[in-house]
Amino acid sequence: MKVLLDTCVIMDFLQNREPFAQDAKKIMQACAMELCSGFITAKSATDIYYLTHRCTHNDQETRKKLSQLLTIVNMLDSMAVDVYDAISSQVSDFEDAVMIGTAKRSQMDCIVTRNQKDYAKSSITVYTPEKFIEILEQNE
Repeated sequence: MKVLLDTCVIMDFLQNREPFAQDAKKIMQACAMELCSGFITAKSATDIYYLTHRCTHNDQETRKKLSQLLTIVNMLDSMAVDVYDAISSQVSDFEDAVMIGTAKRSQMDCIVTRNQKDYAKSSITVYTPEKFIEILEQNE
């Protein structure tokens, strides 16, 4: 299963944000064990760098964390077509609309996010981390 992970899920994992960290850790372990293929967008990578650097205040440490993350998940490029599609999308949050377009074009099976509200009109299946873990466990 190819899954696009929203930035919030990655940050829950990297920053051990409770009460969400355990689910994020399970998802990342599933990616590492190749039970699913995890992806982030290149834009998410820049957001992850920024948010992580705010905590570490250390460029080298932040780059190391991002590099380690990219050994577990793959990266997708958003393209101009994703932006143009997002402009006319019925998804209210523009950034999420671009992510949906990228996921659709890249043939992702789903998006995993804690922010289901902004993905209500998604043309791709969207799961909460909890629901995605349930699905992974059923497929084992």
